[in-house]
Amino acid sequence: MYLVIYVGLLGPVPSRAILKARQNHTASEVYSSDNVLLGRYYIQDRTNVSFDNISPAAVKALIATEDARFYNHSGVDFRSLLRVLFKTMLLQEEKSGGGSTISQQLAKNLYPRRQYLILSTPINKLREMIIARRLEGIYSKTEILELYLNTVPMGGDLFGIERAARRFFNTSADSVKTEEAAVLIGMLKATTSYNPRLNLERSRQRRNVVLNQMAKYGYLSPTEADSLKNLPLKLQYRYETHNDGLAPYFREQLRLELVKWCATQLKEDGKPYNLYTDGLKIYTTLHAGMQTHAERSMRKRMARLQSQFDAHWKNRAPWGNNPEVIRAAMRRSKHYQKLKAAGLTEAAIQERFRQPKEMNLFSWRGSLKRTMTPNDSLRYYERFLNTGLLAVEPGTGYVRAWVGGIDHHTFKYDHVRSRRQAGSTFKPIVYTAALERGLTPCTYFPNQLQTYTANNNDTWTPHNADNKYGGEYSMRGALAHSVNTISAQILTETGLEPTIALARRLGIQSALPKVPSLALGTADLSLLELVTAYTTLANKGYRVKPVYIAKITDRNGSVLRQHRPGTGVAKALAPEHAAIMLELLKGVVEEGSANRLRSEFNLTLDIAGKTGTSQDHADGWFIGITPQLVTGVWVGAENPAVRFRTLSLGQGSNTALPIWGEFMARLVRDREFSDWRQSQFPQLPPDLQQQLDCPSFLAEHPEPVIKQASFLDKLFNVFKPKKKERKAQEKEWKRDKHNEKREKGKSRGRFWD
Repeated sequence: MYLVIYVGLLGPVPSRAILKARQNHTASEVYSSDNVLLGRYYIQDRTNVSFDNISPAAVKALIATEDARFYNHSGVDFRSLLRVLFKTMLLQEEKSGGGSTISQQLAKNLYPRRQYLILSTPINKLREMIIARRLEGIYSKTEILELYLNTVPMGGDLFGIERAARRFFNTSADSVKTEEAAVLIGMLKATTSYNPRLNLERSRQRRNVVLNQMAKYGYLSPTEADSLKNLPLKLQYRYETHNDGLAPYFREQLRLELVKWCATQLKEDGKPYNLYTDGLKIYTTLHAGMQTHAERSMRKRMARLQSQFDAHWKNRAPWGNNPEVIRAAMRRSKHYQKLKAAGLTEAAIQERFRQPKEMNLFSWRGSLKRTMTPNDSLRYYERFLNTGLLAVEPGTGYVRAWVGGIDHHTFKYDHVRSRRQAGSTFKPIVYTAALERGLTPCTYFPNQLQTYTANNNDTWTPHNADNKYGGEYSMRGALAHSVNTISAQILTETGLEPTIALARRLGIQSALPKVPSLALGTADLSLLELVTAYTTLANKGYRVKPVYIAKITDRNGSVLRQHRPGTGVAKALAPEHAAIMLELLKGVVEEGSANRLRSEFNLTLDIAGKTGTSQDHADGWFIGITPQLVTGVWVGAENPAVRFRTLSLGQGSNTALPIWGEFMARLVRDREFSDWRQSQFPQLPPDLQQQLDCPSFLAEHPEPVIKQASFLDKLFNVFKPKKKERKAQEKEWKRDKHNEKREKGKSRGRFWD
């Protein structure tokens, strides 16, 4: 039978050449720019480590427990084999051991056993002996131990000593303690029965057996073994899925791109790379420190905003009596799509969605265990507001932080790439196009209602958020206070085509409607597009394509792909126009809708930016520029029908801006970025400064000069009734109430920020 197996009549036996070229399936790893492991892509959760990076205690525990004569045989220990055969077959001892050497076990790990009916065990044993002998002829004893400890299954999708040490003890293979190594080696006998998380006491007992074996073969003294056996078994268990860890939305976006990229890259054997098995190292531009601050800022502010939203609506459904909102959510769900793919009718699917079951729900207070129908869970999740955040270095285009949503376990949609109505964040593009067409920053525009006609003869009359009109605004004032009537005028004077052409040069790729309301942001744009456009303004008019992959290497460190700084840079507009726009956007922070960044968040560095609020305040935005970073934030619900009812709560300055402010406040408090606290934009040249030297607003009727009251006038006024003052206050109060009613009943189609 040995000869039959050896020549391959019962199936191929790997040759020495194949064994020498054998490579383990190894996870690909994603690293941040500050060298933090962000995540891994794998089928088998395995990280290969060299023998020098494995604790000697783990090696000693393995040899003492699994193959005491490892250094004295050439792959097959015939003495142990005879002992096992004698005790098993003649003495009928069930616990006599298997007689397999470490080399034979390695053969079994590399080439799993096959079925040969009643002869499966002897055939597989002989096959493993042949492979073990060949392995010993190719590799040294040290290399075999390294191979074994990198391939050994540790339960489920977990393989190798490095990942096992990380999962059970939150340490590395070279730092694992003797008692911890004994636990991990003890698991090899039965990965489920001796799993310390599932069976702590059985695992402790098995650990002590391993420690006894180490003492028996001289790797520990009896005193050391007894001392270690008395220690409690303490775990630091860390099981992370692809949804866990830093930047899960970013890593998923990266995964989708890398799978396509790997399919086009061929290895030496002519096969394409496999992201999940070939052990690639992906070095990204993401900064783990910034990403941590971004995610913490998001969680803090979104939890607070959700509480505000729930109190605002109380027990009422934000979507009112519109059943289509829940029906649309059902059709989007994976559960629905799986049932549809399985061939169920619409009626059958709806019946499934009415059947209660136990489920874990996301909440800002932690996971909730509830029994409810899938329909009820849809209603529960439709009430949640979501967000996206993207931070990019303007000079390099390096993406430093990427937050695609509030929880990747529950909400898979990435709001960095999703398209939503841009609102007033589009206005800086309109203003920049106007500068290119020759309009000057100190050109004054009347704040008055005007009606515009589109190409299809539809008429449109833009209104201001505060319903206040009159006077004249310069560009700075109009942008700072987001005056809709003037943005429409500027677009009309500039023209739709030049504005759209500039948007394309700035990096906007989405469809842009050729209608006058484009001035107020009727286009659906992504956060990635808007941040790219603002980055161009911050980078002296040069557009830099966002970069998030710095380098990719294979498992041996050979570079497969590397970003070259300076590539993807294109001049989009004149530097002087970019500088003027940056100065105009500073006005939004200094005197406009973003002024709370100074008062509430105590930010003293230079900031330029723009808030934005879309139709019926379904979307809130803030894109902020600092000398080192351009960061954009979007906030809204998955369905635009779910929103705040009032402008004061739903506008971007109340929803998106606080996340931005929290993020930047955390950064400047961080020692690594403390020098940002007083950072400033470059000083404008005198000629450009002169172009901006004008008031933001000119009143329609200047205030009359009031004559200084005499002493007798003042004395008389002490006793004069305050009737006029009371009337003025009453008139102001009535006007405020009137405006509040107008806001509650305002017509659709207005853009308020």
